[in-house]
Amino acid sequence: MYEEVFAFSPEEIPRVDPEISLHKLHLDPSYKPVKQKKRNFSEEKNLAIREEVEKLMKVGAIWELQFPEWIANVVMVKKFNGKWRICTDFTNLNKACPKDYYPLPCLKRLVDGRPGHKVFDLMDASRGYHQILLEETDQERQPSLLNTGCTDGR
Repeated sequence: MYEEVFAFSPEEIPRVDPEISLHKLHLDPSYKPVKQKKRNFSEEKNLAIREEVEKLMKVGAIWELQFPEWIANVVMVKKFNGKWRICTDFTNLNKACPKDYYPLPCLKRLVDGRPGHKVFDLMDASRGYHQILLEETDQERQPSLLNTGCTDGR
């Protein structure tokens, strides 16, 4: 039911028009770019990384940068179904960005504040991280995936 409204692969995910929304990095100029040292992974994790990077490059969600200012490692997380999820270690980049004084509201409070409703759906926005483009001037600042030579922007 309603399968047409869900994306089941990266190829099916629509992009958000940059006229509507665009990510912008607000970096503190006092921070210098950080290039994390390369982490080594097991063959199983390397295979999962390679597969995910190939999928994302194929749909144009990531691309190769020759001389990135920031380099960040990937972090591999095992999902409940036994597959690997690839994440990026943005620790250094997050330190260079100012704190958000207006964070998103607490989801638990939003759910608890909906009395009288019989149904509430909480859906994981799978692969939603590349639906909103990063402003062009910030694309080289976003950390590259150290293990692959690709950036996880666009």
